[in-house]
Amino acid sequence: MKVAILISGRGSNMERLVESCKTNNKSASVELVFSNNAEASGLSFAKNNGIETSVIDHRIYEKREDFDHELDKKLRENNIDFICNAGFMRILSEDFVNNWFNKQINIHPSLLPDFKGLDVHKRVIESKTNISGCTVHLVRAGVDEGPIIGQISTKVETNDNEEILSIKVLKLEHILYPVCLKLFSDNLIQINEDKIIYSKEAIDQLDEINARLGK
Repeated sequence: MKVAILISGRGSNMERLVESCKTNNKSASVELVFSNNAEASGLSFAKNNGIETSVIDHRIYEKREDFDHELDKKLRENNIDFICNAGFMRILSEDFVNNWFNKQINIHPSLLPDFKGLDVHKRVIESKTNISGCTVHLVRAGVDEGPIIGQISTKVETNDNEEILSIKVLKLEHILYPVCLKLFSDNLIQINEDKIIYSKEAIDQLDEINARLGK
């Protein structure tokens, strides 16, 4: 499965996906790293690992749909099968999402459907909730909406601040995202009208994450 990863910044989740595809996920290959930001530091990692990179500045387009059209064109030029959003700070148009329906996943630093959008860790701390985590989900037209593939949780301790919580959750993201991509590339899950159907092997792999984390 030929994968494109969309980034806007450092791309730490992108790094983990690339590393996973080189080591334990032989059914997927990262063929393109795309960014809307030419200064995204993750582009250097991709180039150093021999991965094709592409940058299109969204600011030169008046309409969101025009930028999305160029992104779609670039993906198809590279024969991409599947998309992983990894800190891609753009809301994609409904047409783009529909063109890649069930072929695009995103990772979000909360336990969706709670705390969609930005400033997640700040809002979690302010809410005084005692649990947070991360979610991998299929992309739909709404912000941080779509069927949930997998989640990992962590306790929010009384002495946690925004920075501490963000570090804790990011570590979980780095564990969860490669596993969820492998579920797709190994055809271990099916999607039926927004319902995720897990094979036994998929369930075992997700359970193994929690076992490793002592949950």
